[in-house]
Amino acid sequence: MSAPTLALTMGDPAGIGPEIIVKAAHRLAPRLADGALRLLVIGHRGALDRAADGLGLARLPTGADGPLGFLAAGDDAGPIPLGAVSPEAGRFAYLAIARAVELARAGAVAGLVTAPLNKAALNLAGYRYAGHTDLLAALTGTRGSVMLLVHGPMRVSHVTTHVALADVPRLLTPERLRRTIDLTIEALIALGLPRPRLAVAALNPHAGEGGLFGTQDDDVSRPVVAACRAEGLDVSGPVPGDTVFVKLRAGQFDAVVAMYHDQGHIPVKLLGFDVDPASGAWRALSGVNVTLGLPIIRTSVDHGTAFDIAGKGVASEASLIEAVDLALALASGNRAAL
Repeated sequence: MSAPTLALTMGDPAGIGPEIIVKAAHRLAPRLADGALRLLVIGHRGALDRAADGLGLARLPTGADGPLGFLAAGDDAGPIPLGAVSPEAGRFAYLAIARAVELARAGAVAGLVTAPLNKAALNLAGYRYAGHTDLLAALTGTRGSVMLLVHGPMRVSHVTTHVALADVPRLLTPERLRRTIDLTIEALIALGLPRPRLAVAALNPHAGEGGLFGTQDDDVSRPVVAACRAEGLDVSGPVPGDTVFVKLRAGQFDAVVAMYHDQGHIPVKLLGFDVDPASGAWRALSGVNVTLGLPIIRTSVDHGTAFDIAGKGVASEASLIEAVDLALALASGNRAAL
């Protein structure tokens, strides 16, 4: 039985997406050849060929069939400048996602793996979304999708993501927190953890210190955690944010529910970035972004378009390969859990 086909979207063609796709395809060639994996790259043909030529690697096939296929996201109007925000790049990034979602909803692909897009370019092209998560929610008619970051045993979901920090307390509602908890538990079960242990991070320092530093942890988080525990779920919290990730890393929990973007992203990226101590440059990034609550499977790299290194041949494909592997695991397992 052949492996399920995954759509691999290029993201912003002006960034490192084309480069890491070519590198990943080269490294994954043995698995593609033996039928363990099937990929359909969707994006800008010119950007993909430019990346392959610059790396001195073989260009990807031009047809959509076979273990490694290519599908144009739209009409190629010409070359897209590297490392620059442009509406044409944003248009292609959007079209690639829209085409992949269409294929996934039709059952033609088992899931999506996305290279990074640029929010400014996306908006210049007329698509008013804060990023992949909001875009995918709109294309699938989904409300309340949740971002989950995975770096080995570091698994962190988020109650809020791309919003101003001042708006987070207002958005921390019992309904939003409970949905994040439920989707995180379902995802962990799908990943092979039958009884996951979950920690809810506190919003305020010291979990509010009895109301001295804010009341949201007492008014919202504690009652939701208590309700979860009354239903037999292994949920703890609110756990102060300055210790909860240490406890996660120590194996006391299987995942943490973070209250806002940076609270959850900083610890995962701190551990996921491999930095050269001599130069200070980052050499690789490990970690995967999973969107929960969609009717389709979607994983992504856990980094941005990196315009500053686009075309230099130094971008790492490690996170993209991890995203492919995680999407394949989900597609081959309990797909309904996501």
